[in-house]
Amino acid sequence: MTTSRQTEDLNHPAIRDLVNSANALPLGDRVTLLKALIPEVAREMSPREFEATMVDLRLKGERFYDALTHPGQGRESRRVMGERDVERR
Repeated sequence: MTTSRQTEDLNHPAIRDLVNSANALPLGDRVTLLKALIPEVAREMSPREFEATMVDLRLKGERFYDALTHPGQGRESRRVMGERDVERR
């Protein structure tokens, strides 16, 4: 996980432990976990914030698939935007 101004106060070791535990589950369980988290995440956000979060998740997937098709190449040789591009950082 990368850090930024927005995430510098997070407990990264605890989050990494949760991620590692979730990743040990079968795919179906991980998808169910993702879906189960959505309502409470959405409840605590405005519709605009929630939509931006979903866009960030889509970008994460697009970047992953782009990296898979360009093994060994750095980000600069690929075409998919990242969060930094979207946020103009």
